[in-house]
Amino acid sequence: MSAATPTPQDAGLPPPPPVPDTNATFAPVTLESSRVSASDTFASNPESTTQSATTDPASSPSAPKPTILHLGDDIRWNHELYAELGKQFHIERSYSAGREEFKKGLEEKRWGEFVGMYRPFWNTGGEMGNWDLELISLLPKSCKIYASAGAGFDWVDTKTMAEHGIIYCNAASACTESVADAAIVLILSTYRAIPWSFLAARSGSVAEFHDANQNIAAATHNPNNSILGIIGLGKIGYRIAQKASSAFEMKIWYHDVVRIEEREKTVGARWCETLEELLENADCIIIATPFSGSVLLSTKQFAHFKPGSRLVNIARGKLIDETALVAALDEGRLSAAGLDVHADEPHVNESLANRRNVMVLCHTAGASVESHVGFERLGIENLLGVLGREGKGKEGAITPVNLQWLRERV
Repeated sequence: MSAATPTPQDAGLPPPPPVPDTNATFAPVTLESSRVSASDTFASNPESTTQSATTDPASSPSAPKPTILHLGDDIRWNHELYAELGKQFHIERSYSAGREEFKKGLEEKRWGEFVGMYRPFWNTGGEMGNWDLELISLLPKSCKIYASAGAGFDWVDTKTMAEHGIIYCNAASACTESVADAAIVLILSTYRAIPWSFLAARSGSVAEFHDANQNIAAATHNPNNSILGIIGLGKIGYRIAQKASSAFEMKIWYHDVVRIEEREKTVGARWCETLEELLENADCIIIATPFSGSVLLSTKQFAHFKPGSRLVNIARGKLIDETALVAALDEGRLSAAGLDVHADEPHVNESLANRRNVMVLCHTAGASVESHVGFERLGIENLLGVLGREGKGKEGAITPVNLQWLRERV
């Protein structure tokens, strides 16, 4: 995080200060951020580079500045860094345009031939819905990058975006700590029957209070020395492993598309070549992998779970067949579940929400002030890295997710 970026310790968002005059002269802002390793992006292509899409205003003072399209709400935190963006680019705003309005704006070239898009928040600027071929095909050929808040990108056809010459950058690293903390809460909830105790106390019923008070001890366990099976040992999965192994002495097993031996060593993790091996041995499974378009856990996979094991999902709700999950809970194949995400958000499956052995949240695992600050900052740094005066094209992207498909347009 740059020195100019505030790091709030409170839990509230104060009103933003006045927007700086982007035509004024500002002191240089130092961008301090480490580039992700190959294991944290999907495959990258270091042999191919692109030139900066901008012209240095210092050498061509009369040349118009290239345009960035800012989607959604105003900046709240990183004002100096945003001012630096404004010095190098003309910033247009689409605010919270719905899909049809946004499509019309693109067709009319309302925002000009912009070179990049910036979405600093996860809950605004996405009102146009899924980024599919219909939307992507309307983007100007000048557009080289879409830098967006949040970790997940199941709503973006990143392959089609790459085929149109556009790098998609997410902001997973900014919310890693918050998601990992929420994952620990959900893991503990499945071992210690937290929903049962909470709901009984909140009910105001003396009978329910006594029931929980007298019977929970016979049905709960400490997580210490049990096996935590992690599906996906990326940044978030790895941070969960660090916390669970150091705080609760949990044994870490994992399954991923590739083996990550360097991370194995630091947390004493064991790699499972197949998903079935992980499911058959873990006491608690946690999903920390991106949604690739298909269900990951359904009836066939639940049959492999160790009887009485637990399931936590902080990734995407559509990774789980919820009907199959209800059946697994009914049969006792699973003893408990913790779900931050759901298959049909914002609707929560009532058969899951009404159970005292299931903790449900509102897709808030990554929601914190610190994540918010980081989303803003990382998006700007991706834009400057790819397009700015010091930009290095594709190699300047900090958190790209689709470089393996990116092709230069002729």
